[in-house]
Amino acid sequence: MTEYDNMSPIMNKQSKTQTERLIASNKKAFHDYFIEERFEAGIALEGWEVKSLRAGKVQLKESYVILKNGEAWLIGAHLSPLLSASTHIQPDPLRTRKLLLHERELAKLHRAKEREGYTIMALDLHWHRNYVKVEIALAKGKQQHDKRVVTKEREWQREKQRLIRHS
Repeated sequence: MTEYDNMSPIMNKQSKTQTERLIASNKKAFHDYFIEERFEAGIALEGWEVKSLRAGKVQLKESYVILKNGEAWLIGAHLSPLLSASTHIQPDPLRTRKLLLHERELAKLHRAKEREGYTIMALDLHWHRNYVKVEIALAKGKQQHDKRVVTKEREWQREKQRLIRHS
């Protein structure tokens, strides 16, 4: 009897999908912005980019989304090319990548973007079945005092949990 015989097949499947699902996340976005609304978009990638994603060579820290000519484009996402990916192309790690959204989602983003103080940014890259998806969000920038309030609230929640555990 192996160690996996005691585990149910559902647990194996769930843990596998949860660990393999996320490719990269933009944690700084949650610190600097209030997330208003989220959208899931497909992304147009080249072959070497998919290989880099599988290897985890991606960074979303300074990425954002622009709307141009009725299309959404991801700018600033850094996909480091693998040395073994290809020899006959010159990969550009910071190239602009097209996001695939429905027309109504694009219209909603365009209307919201026109409001003062809103931006569209990438929150994470993840696998959905065999496709790479980008979770983008309509976000409003936080002021310095907003960040302090959020930090105090987080610390208070931790302290409450500690008190509950020790009593």
